[in-house]
Amino acid sequence: MSNVRAHLIVSGKVQGVYFRVETCDQAAALGLTGWVQNMPDRNVEVVVEGSRDGVENLINWCRLGPPGAEVSGVSVTWENYTGEFDKFNIAF
Repeated sequence: MSNVRAHLIVSGKVQGVYFRVETCDQAAALGLTGWVQNMPDRNVEVVVEGSRDGVENLINWCRLGPPGAEVSGVSVTWENYTGEFDKFNIAF
């Protein structure tokens, strides 16, 4: 099974609701690598790599988010896998 990479922009009420922390926990549980960060426009950006099933599971989780989040959209761009990450982090 080959690995994939996805770049996500999650919009809605996604800051101030532990979205980054919960995304990091979900990604780690799925064995994924990459990062998540808040954006100045109040969206959350995610770059994730790993198995297609794992990445798709994280994308589906992002469509709901943690309790308190109100996700209005998730934009997904599939990119070439690079293998540049060794774990999943919160970026600053």
